Amino acid sequence: MCGIVGYMGDRKACPILIKGLHRLEYRGYDSAGVAMVNADGNLNVFKCRGKVDDLEEYLKGKDDSGTIGIAHTRWATHGVPDNVNAHPHYSESENIALIHNGIIENYRVLKDALIQKGFNFKSETDSEVLCNLIEYIRNEEKCELAEAVRLALNKVVGAYAIAVLEKGNNDQIVAARQSSPMCIGLGEDEFFISSDAASIIDYTNEFVYVNDGEIAILRRHEPLKIINLENKDAEFNITNLDLSISQLEKGGYPHFMLKEIFEQPDTLVDCIRGRVSPETAQVILSGVLDNREKFIAAKRIIFVSCGTSWHASLIGEHLIEDLCRIPVEVEYASEFRYRNPIIHSDDVVIAVSQSGETADTLAAIRIAKEAGAFVYGICNVVGSSIARETHSGSYIHVGPEIGVASTKAFTGQVTVMAMLALAIGKERGTIDQDVYEKIAKDLLVLPEKMTEVLRQDSNISDLAKTFTYAHNFMYLGRGYNYAVALEGALKLKEISYIHAEGLPAAEMKHGPIALIDIELPVVVIATSEKTHEKTISNIQEIKARGGRIIAIIREGDTQIKKLADWVIEIPALCDYLMPVIAVIPLQLLAYYVAVYKGRNVDQPRNLAKSVTVE
Repeated sequence: MCGIVGYMGDRKACPILIKGLHRLEYRGYDSAGVAMVNADGNLNVFKCRGKVDDLEEYLKGKDDSGTIGIAHTRWATHGVPDNVNAHPHYSESENIALIHNGIIENYRVLKDALIQKGFNFKSETDSEVLCNLIEYIRNEEKCELAEAVRLALNKVVGAYAIAVLEKGNNDQIVAARQSSPMCIGLGEDEFFISSDAASIIDYTNEFVYVNDGEIAILRRHEPLKIINLENKDAEFNITNLDLSISQLEKGGYPHFMLKEIFEQPDTLVDCIRGRVSPETAQVILSGVLDNREKFIAAKRIIFVSCGTSWHASLIGEHLIEDLCRIPVEVEYASEFRYRNPIIHSDDVVIAVSQSGETADTLAAIRIAKEAGAFVYGICNVVGSSIARETHSGSYIHVGPEIGVASTKAFTGQVTVMAMLALAIGKERGTIDQDVYEKIAKDLLVLPEKMTEVLRQDSNISDLAKTFTYAHNFMYLGRGYNYAVALEGALKLKEISYIHAEGLPAAEMKHGPIALIDIELPVVVIATSEKTHEKTISNIQEIKARGGRIIAIIREGDTQIKKLADWVIEIPALCDYLMPVIAVIPLQLLAYYVAVYKGRNVDQPRNLAKSVTVE
């Protein structure tokens, strides 16, 4: 959730560190800081509560020299957001500085032991405990920094990505990871460190992804060395990352979120390209073809995911049960890992995550693998932990998503799930050929239909002005659209801070109908042909109680148009794919309501983009 950047080379470190921190601002944070060793060997730490801009202001007039440094943006876990709890942390002697993502679960035991040894602590954080533990071991064992880090980490329980500097040594950084992302960028006689390769893509496209339980030792003018916690050399691969700098800029849009909403027609082209043949309307997913027997023999499919990815998984459940006739369960990864789940060797577990680093989802993957299940990943980030730890999978190929509130990842995930269902259904012989071809052909026109919806941007912007007063919203959908209702509600509450609830439309009668009055806007996603008449009944129930309806409908739906107070018409596709375009008006509605309320759309309070802690 926090951001890590590091640099060692011949350039001045501070500008590279600051630029990297700006690239990581999308992750959500409350404070920022840098540590650098200058040419004289002095170890300087500068940090403050607030944004990276505040850190830049604080650095003015300070000694920011040196060609080696580490930097951090913190999202508070242990201790309030303030200057003291911000990273980097000094050891008590100020000979060592450390930055840390994750949570040290046994920090209290370690802290008590260090206090007994005479250590004093300035912050409330678990991270300072680790920094002092490294110093204690270094002094007691009279060993080098890398060995002190290794021995300390063998005493730690929890998740971490760390980078460590020491006073008097401007030729070495020690970094390590366990259940928190970290990569090393390789330049010409220089090293970069980051929790997200996108933050350092300006300088290199060659990356080494550090695995769990590994320690990277970066020494000036020497090759990268990686060892494990047992002090054995670890093999590593260099990955070339194809990422455009322009993908990380706003491109003239006021916010990344709006840019990413409007990118969706293009990102879906990338998602579908090479997977659906325009000539034959055949769907080809290598992850299915290469593991054909696993999917044919599957007795059950289990989706594990969190947040927006969980909503996408609900649609995946419908798609696979409808088209493949396999029972499907959708689990919150955070609950799955603690529920002692029953998993069989003929289960297929599908792990879904935008970042590919979600801690709970990674834990669920490990549980599934230990039980002998086949694990398939759906994620966006090439080389991410989920991509490496699953048996097979599919990238959604939607490009970097900088806005904290996910948009194009959701539509990319649902699109991949539709292709996955078609590919599995064909191999199992459970899908009618006419249905198969209809869905495949609709997949090919999805980007075009999405572009049509986006042309209503100004109308939705005007509509949003009406609802800046609202304190609550209700979103209703049936079947495939229930997940769309949940996603629409999530987008609104994430960025506007208006309470919103998504419900199956028929469940409204079982309690929530008590909330209906003229003050409560109700968004009804009414695009399904199968449940059209039932949805009309639900709308009439709301109208009878004075409720006001915003309806998302298919073009030409005159019945609901007469009943609703406001309508947004979208092009018609088969029911299986309507959620992909039905969510677009809800993304835009949430965005504009938040803008008119003066919210920080790209970095909403308390949220982080990549949730790498429990």
